[in-house]
Amino acid sequence: MLQPGQTAPSFALPDADMQTVSLQAFRGKKHVVIYFYPRDGTPGCTLVTTDFSDHEDQFGKFDCVVLGVSRDDCLTHADFRDKHGVTIALLSDPDGEVCRRYGVLQDKQSEDGAWRECLIRSTFVIDKKGVIRHAAYDVKPRGLAAEVYDLVKRLRV
Repeated sequence: MLQPGQTAPSFALPDADMQTVSLQAFRGKKHVVIYFYPRDGTPGCTLVTTDFSDHEDQFGKFDCVVLGVSRDDCLTHADFRDKHGVTIALLSDPDGEVCRRYGVLQDKQSEDGAWRECLIRSTFVIDKKGVIRHAAYDVKPRGLAAEVYDLVKRLRV
């Protein structure tokens, strides 16, 4: 698992419009909140995504961009975005490569005894230098955006 003080793993992933978004593009310009979520359209994922989206302007006042990442494909992201009026970028990591670098995939045993790789809801605050300032694994969706916003407000611009 990643820890505050470590350099954030770089990535370049497609968004809902199939445009590549890279962490490097924000270096020196913006703080970045990256939240990983299991699946578009589930109640918890919808709650946290719309909450971050509804407060995007507030994050922007602190030179911060919010990025959501899941293993859903770009078309699923586009449908989810359009259905819920989401304005933040939703990035697609279908192979789970970036999810693995951030340590958000865990093996869990299902009721039938089979082991599956599952994405755990996790959030990272990365400063303009690319350093992780906050890392939280297995977070709850309710109130997450407000909690992360409080952390972002404390970052030096």
